Amino acid sequence: MCGIIGIVSGEPVADRLVDGLKRMEYRGYDSAGICTLNEGSLIRRRAEGKLANLVQVLASEPAPGNVGIAHTRWATHGHPNEPNAHPHFSCDRRISLVHNGIIENFTQLKKELRGHKFSSDTDTEVMVHLIEKYYKAEKGQHPLRAVSRAMEKIQGSFGIVVLFSDFPDLLIAARRNSPLVLGVGKGENF
Repeated sequence: MCGIIGIVSGEPVADRLVDGLKRMEYRGYDSAGICTLNEGSLIRRRAEGKLANLVQVLASEPAPGNVGIAHTRWATHGHPNEPNAHPHFSCDRRISLVHNGIIENFTQLKKELRGHKFSSDTDTEVMVHLIEKYYKAEKGQHPLRAVSRAMEKIQGSFGIVVLFSDFPDLLIAARRNSPLVLGVGKGENF
């Protein structure tokens, strides 16, 4: 069973993202990852296996930033390995996404995304590429429009959190037939 987390803060979030993942360890998973936004660039760290492996990666390759998303994965599409671990990037590496659930029509959507290079075997990566397609088509419009358009095409039961490098204080969360909880931390002023 997967778990997803997103944090927008006035302070670094990597340790808090990992702490959130630790709180979900009871659920079972085969890989984990985080993506933070720092000075306009998305920084992704992922690891196969236990969360301790991700902690080791972060010790040698920190992920600075005050905004981020995180994920623990239980493989449903593709092998349990680092390339299939979330978060996933768009082709231009300006959008990152974590996902919990199943995208029933991901094979059809993948065929429609001609010209997009995929680096995993997951249904999740199709979602971030679809959002990228609509975001580029919107030419400067708010990213919520791109996520909304993608949601209209996607079939299944899921929750997602999306991070855009162009919008440093924004996370977009969406769901369909799957639970999703949002909260505001004590002392966070947003």
